[in-house]
Amino acid sequence: MEIILKQEVKGLGYKNELVTVVPGYARNYLIPQGIALVANSVNKKIALENIKQSAHKVAKHKQDAVALADKLSQFTLPLSVKAADNGKIFGAITALQLVEVLRVQTGYIADRRDISFQYPIKTLGFHKAMVRLHKDVVATIQINVVAEEAHQ
Repeated sequence: MEIILKQEVKGLGYKNELVTVVPGYARNYLIPQGIALVANSVNKKIALENIKQSAHKVAKHKQDAVALADKLSQFTLPLSVKAADNGKIFGAITALQLVEVLRVQTGYIADRRDISFQYPIKTLGFHKAMVRLHKDVVATIQINVVAEEAHQ
């Protein structure tokens, strides 16, 4: 069944995008929740008009995201965590910790769902994380995980 998304759905598509889904998923969840519309001729025309009107906004947003990605890739974010003597940290670095460090160090307020790691960060040292800034722009940031100094 073809539907038009009214908002971004992770793993499915973006706003005003025409996608094909299983009819039950559309009828029982997406349409009743107000996430999607049935893709009939009237709704398709409305979606195309919305896309035309927002094209310049999307281009500006993407351009801003590329500039921010360049800015973020210049930084090495310090992250202090509790660690054992052998260099292993207690637990793992989470997206929420990285959101807070990004906010404090750069002023950028990220959503934790837009941050991903190649592998769980469980040791001290330099690591990389990816931050999705736009549907087509992903910034790779450098993180320096250091041990907190013990306060006695």
